[in-house]
Amino acid sequence: MAGRFRSGLPLLRRALTAANSSSAQRSVVCPTLESAKSYATAAPAKEKKVKVPVTMFGVSGNYASALYIAAVKANALDKVESELLSLIEASKKSPTFSQFMRDVSVDADTRKKAITDICDQAKFSEITKNFLVIVAEGGRLGHVERMAQRFSELTMAHRGEVKATVTTVIALPPEEEKELKETLQYMLGQGKKVKVEQKIDPSILGGLVVEFSQKVFDMSIRTRAAQMERFLRQPLSSDGN
Repeated sequence: MAGRFRSGLPLLRRALTAANSSSAQRSVVCPTLESAKSYATAAPAKEKKVKVPVTMFGVSGNYASALYIAAVKANALDKVESELLSLIEASKKSPTFSQFMRDVSVDADTRKKAITDICDQAKFSEITKNFLVIVAEGGRLGHVERMAQRFSELTMAHRGEVKATVTTVIALPPEEEKELKETLQYMLGQGKKVKVEQKIDPSILGGLVVEFSQKVFDMSIRTRAAQMERFLRQPLSSDGN
């Protein structure tokens, strides 16, 4: 099953690219058997090769990688990212829309028509529109948020950005956020840009937790209290006195 899915990824990428490059073609482009035949018989067009900056795995990672390649070739990376994020925000604000995205019992034609109408009303680009239609046809609309997250990881890597997630009890004041960002920037060195994302979690009790580049710096009161508790529970060593 995994092998068959991976073998279909090049077709997905070509379908997304073809949909964007043909402005006159308004029909939904999906990687079906018929389109596969047309790709096999058509003379290969010269196009720039795009390398994904971060290797992704899993269904969401594969879809995000295919979309990234199509968006880069169309020079529409920022636009596609913005459109995806706006769709995710809309789904969070509308319980009905969110339920529709996750309801696998909705038939494929209804999903495709609804997504097409939404994209037309929002004036999404053909790349985003056709990507979402392909996802809807495959019954994977419930995974769009994760796909968007993985896509954002690729766009950040493309721009040389590193996301640092900072968890605190309350939001950091601007001057403290600026100081933390400068510290992280110094640690990363030249060629990388730090993008700070703040998260609020009262359960850490105080202090902060910083996550970036697969590193975690836990300086929360909760963790320090747990470490102190473990220390106090250790039996005292006998020195013979």
